[in-house]
Amino acid sequence: MTLAEKTDELARIREDVLAGVERATEAQHAKGKLTARERLALLFDEGSFTEVEQLRRHRATGFGLEAKRPYTDGVVTGWGTVEGRTVFAFAHDFRIFGGALGEAHATKIHKIMDLALSAGAPLVSLNDGAGARIQEGVSALAGYGGIFQRNTKASGVIPQISVMLGPCAGGAAYSPALTDFVFMVRETSQMFITGPDVVKAVTGEEITQNGLGGADVHAGTSGVAHFAYDDEETCIAEVRYLLSMLPANNRELPPAAPVEDPVDRRCERLSELVPVDGNRPYDMREVIAELVDDGEHMEVHERWAGSVLTTLARLGGQVVGIVANQPQSLAGVLDIHSSEKAARFVQMCDSFNIPLVTLVDVPGFLPGVDQEHGGIIRHGAKLLYAYCNATVPRVQVILRKAYGGAYIVMDSRSIGCDVSLAWPANEIAVMGAEGAANVVFRREIAAADDPDATREQLVKEYKAELMHPYYAAERGLVDDVIDPADTRSALIRALSMLRAKHAPLPSRKHGNPPA
Repeated sequence: MTLAEKTDELARIREDVLAGVERATEAQHAKGKLTARERLALLFDEGSFTEVEQLRRHRATGFGLEAKRPYTDGVVTGWGTVEGRTVFAFAHDFRIFGGALGEAHATKIHKIMDLALSAGAPLVSLNDGAGARIQEGVSALAGYGGIFQRNTKASGVIPQISVMLGPCAGGAAYSPALTDFVFMVRETSQMFITGPDVVKAVTGEEITQNGLGGADVHAGTSGVAHFAYDDEETCIAEVRYLLSMLPANNRELPPAAPVEDPVDRRCERLSELVPVDGNRPYDMREVIAELVDDGEHMEVHERWAGSVLTTLARLGGQVVGIVANQPQSLAGVLDIHSSEKAARFVQMCDSFNIPLVTLVDVPGFLPGVDQEHGGIIRHGAKLLYAYCNATVPRVQVILRKAYGGAYIVMDSRSIGCDVSLAWPANEIAVMGAEGAANVVFRREIAAADDPDATREQLVKEYKAELMHPYYAAERGLVDDVIDPADTRSALIRALSMLRAKHAPLPSRKHGNPPA
């Protein structure tokens, strides 16, 4: 054969690879699912994807495998650009072996993960596979081990995003759990360690796949998924948006964006949104929308642990991570789940040089036997550890109340916040005035002829002496008390001043955070 003929043969092979199995493609579409290459086309800028090892085939024998050796071995790997920035990806092809992972399949994934880490660029996995390829036995299990090891080495070095677009069962579920963000699609994606059949056999419980490990379960109950969407197109578009807010790696700053929203815009509406009465709820999401550029932010874990909000946004064109108490949910208390949610978000932001803004309106930690027995101490300590360990710029704003240990944990000056601001109605104290009066003045109240009147008078005295808005400012624990309408401009000025912040940590292998 001449070189031209061999080139023509290569072209025919590539055509066969790209054509796929027509019946399997129809079956994929019938389930409301896209093929691996269709998904990659949505993720990457048009024409930018470069495939790696398209002609790879497995070498396994037995159980009829030697007679079936399709190209790609059920996974498409490569790199391209997302809004002009390099991103690596792999996508399981459910049409080939059900996307199940064998030795060759795993080796392709290992290679693209190694390339992503070497190049210092984000990695996106489009997951739609049936788990380990049973016919290949322990070789398949070892392939997963190699993925887990690489997930761990890349953690905090490059952003890792898992997009769940089909089933993910058994040990395969641990790779997404090791990544920074997990996206899921309702009805078509599920994650679980043991499926419904095993659950029924062991416990007698009957449940569907979606009921056990669907998108809504993991987005709202378990906290495994950070985002859940109704269709693949929306899901992948949101992955692109998230990538636009993340740096390529831990050595770079997040990408800035042109800003039309004036940096000195006054936020007069904040005074209407936030009641002075600390017992009245309001929606902190509206406060965030009023502060950030163009009112746009991307909330992480929106449906899980609702008493704390964690969201990515821009202030003056610069990406920030916002942690905020949500008075609409459990009055904004910290509990087991909200502490864990906020801690993970703080660690992610610190890993990727994203400054932190903390909006505080917290009455304390949630009391109760279930909370104490569930380990609120160690879970609350996770958030404390995350903030204390964070070296990125950190700005705190106290909107209303900030009581007890929860005040300390929500990035107070005492644990390393760079700039602390407060609104004129702030109350920073060990506890609310009523509770404090009952403890401090219990004997006087009990001995009084009119206990209720005495309690009311003592509460007023306690508030006047220890809970006035300037008590913390007089002691340097708050840098300034500001007009709420100036909050946006104050935040942007503080973050601009801190942009070159350098705060090295002690030399160590790693810390030992609360479990």
